[in-house]
Amino acid sequence: MTRSRPRPRSDFHWFCQMNTQWKDIDIYGHVNNAVHYTWFDTAVNGWLIDRGLLDPVRGVAVGLVVRTSCEYFDEVVFPDLVTCGLCVSRVGTTSVTYEISLFRNDRAQSFAHGTFVHAYVDRVTRRPVSLPDELRQAVHQIQGL
Repeated sequence: MTRSRPRPRSDFHWFCQMNTQWKDIDIYGHVNNAVHYTWFDTAVNGWLIDRGLLDPVRGVAVGLVVRTSCEYFDEVVFPDLVTCGLCVSRVGTTSVTYEISLFRNDRAQSFAHGTFVHAYVDRVTRRPVSLPDELRQAVHQIQGL
């Protein structure tokens, strides 16, 4: 298996910041791996909400997470500041693949990198639906990698 390398900030088109919290630290003295997934989820959904593309209560189509992954390159601890870099690597008919890298404080290389795939379905029937036009246009604006 080929191991990926940390990503530079320049690979990403949108950023948000999050603080580590005391409760994030596990018995090994670093942020527990499960916390990375909450940062991914928060970054993707924060971007969607920021652009008016997600109404979690009334939206007709909803993006369900169908696949995630994460590779870890370095540790992060409290009280580090985490910057999430976001871009889109694939736009399908009914799905979007987001790439998210996490950067510690002001470092140029990521300490973790993940993918997050949303498959869009009808809220009621849960059957696949095409990406809404506004979403398709927005994800193309941050497409990269």
